Amino acid sequence: MRRFTLLLCATLLPAGQALATQFDRILPAQSQVSFVSRQMGVPVQGEFRRFNALIAFDPARPDTAQATLEVELASFDMGSREVYDEVVSRNWFDVRQHPTARFVATGLRHLGGERYEVRGQMTLKGRTREVVAPFTYRLQGRNAVLEGAFPLKRLDYGIGTGPWGDTSIVADEVQVRFRFVAAEAAADAPGRTPAPGARPAAKP
Repeated sequence: MRRFTLLLCATLLPAGQALATQFDRILPAQSQVSFVSRQMGVPVQGEFRRFNALIAFDPARPDTAQATLEVELASFDMGSREVYDEVVSRNWFDVRQHPTARFVATGLRHLGGERYEVRGQMTLKGRTREVVAPFTYRLQGRNAVLEGAFPLKRLDYGIGTGPWGDTSIVADEVQVRFRFVAAEAAADAPGRTPAPGARPAAKP
């Protein structure tokens, strides 16, 4: 089972005040990486149950943000064993040769209010393309929530080849959705910045 650490640094007070709240403990039961595809025009949902994420985010300084997300493709789940066996095969994800998808952020900007936009490189099945993902940042009690979505063209990555390349059967565009929930770091943590890999959490 893969494990991951989320480092999320967020300034909560108005500009000019130095105090910041930092989040470093992901809540895996509340976090999710999912998707919506269309088959014969009908929306079909699924999710990936195992992923690693490392995110450093300060809303007051978006230019300093860093984010890396790695998804274990074999953790794909649409509730059907038959669909699973097809999707992990060579025509689709080819998980034996390409076990993970990886996103690395290259920039982030504030769109106003709770809205942000992250830009980065997505590598999937050996191909890399740029993606742009809008997301929102908000507080939920003492936790931080980052939630957003972005479109992905499966054929750009060679996913669904052969007869599955017919987009009238399976649409080319897939909506990828993400939700990360993180708890506040311990107040007595030195510098309130944990070392990479410290206290990792795993999604069941």
